[in-house]
Amino acid sequence: MTVSETAAGPIHVSRRGRVLEVRIGRGKANAIDAATSRIMGDIFAGFRDDPELRVAILTGTGEKFFCPGWDLKAAAEGEAPDSDYGVGGFGGLQELPGLNKPVICAVNGLAFGGGFEIMISCDIVIAAEHATFALPEINSGTVADAASIKLPRRIPHAVAMEMLFTGRRIDAEEARHWGLINEIVPAGQLMARAHEVAGQLADGPPLVFAAIKEITRETAHLPVQQAFDMVTRRKLKTVDALYSSEDQLEGARAFAEKRKPQWKGK
Repeated sequence: MTVSETAAGPIHVSRRGRVLEVRIGRGKANAIDAATSRIMGDIFAGFRDDPELRVAILTGTGEKFFCPGWDLKAAAEGEAPDSDYGVGGFGGLQELPGLNKPVICAVNGLAFGGGFEIMISCDIVIAAEHATFALPEINSGTVADAASIKLPRRIPHAVAMEMLFTGRRIDAEEARHWGLINEIVPAGQLMARAHEVAGQLADGPPLVFAAIKEITRETAHLPVQQAFDMVTRRKLKTVDALYSSEDQLEGARAFAEKRKPQWKGK
């Protein structure tokens, strides 16, 4: 399956070599309803399955909003919190099985609620210096379900619970302090920096990236020794593929020959 470029509809997709850029562009604030979420799931499933693509960048249209999350107007019209959000769950990323490629989030503005949850589902997060972050679901009588699961595992429990209980906004500096984002850049440099990082990853060993993602995902709940056993006994599909690959030999040969490796992904 391959991903086609499109500039129409709520999600804009473009390809640059091995990098896929996915831009939320729905309405004034980039809020996501169930139909938009299903589109995003299909896009990211296509990215996962497209052998020509190595890295994805997710961002928002404009300078004010990355994504405020669930479209409360749709909720007011009857869309339920447990609607069909598609193959990848809300926003296309959070529950997508087998997504073993790097995803960079370029936060171009406000990342609230479900937008915040999508952001922390990405692997690397670069934020514009004016970006702000919050979980305001408490104020609309619903639960930030994904954040309630993930956030206390990512940052200190007391900080996570404060954000969930109060909906307090934090700025980019505080988000970086708690390890929610990797880097802060001026707004005008955001996409250039995201593509710079994506280009670096696109030139890297795809089988290793896949193994890293599966290892971190599948062993997060395990005691350390069980996690080691899964890896060393090659119980994970990506690890087994890597250890039996041409790329594994190529890496060692390139090091010995003092040259840049030529990764084939096989």
